[in-house]
Amino acid sequence: MSNRSGQQPFGTAEEGGAPVVTAPDGAEVRPLLVLDEQGSLAVFVLAPGQVTHAVSHATVQELWYVTAGSGELWRRQGAREETVRLVPGTAASVPLGTAFQFRADEDSDGPLRITAVTMPPWPGTDGEARPEDGPWQPTRR
Repeated sequence: MSNRSGQQPFGTAEEGGAPVVTAPDGAEVRPLLVLDEQGSLAVFVLAPGQVTHAVSHATVQELWYVTAGSGELWRRQGAREETVRLVPGTAASVPLGTAFQFRADEDSDGPLRITAVTMPPWPGTDGEARPEDGPWQPTRR
């Protein structure tokens, strides 16, 4: 929260100390930091062979950076769609309203780990993640 001078307090977080929650798409999420109404930072984790539910966001967009594991990300905006490989070092955007789904490779050395910035911060409300039809059968609840 900003104070009267417009400055925000510093934030520091360690992933190991973050709570673990389940995202509406089924991925494991570790929320880390929030900057007022500008954005939030979290780590998404998906075990090898797991597939999320396809969703789109009503009010937020995201920037992803893969730090471990491997898999695929499917995205669709209107008639345009694509599937891209996710490996460490890959960055991907999920613009507002984009339908998306991701999965971790079965033969990955470990879980698919994605550090993501959500803008504005995740509102935590029902209806933010809207169900969509995706290319893969989800394995997560």
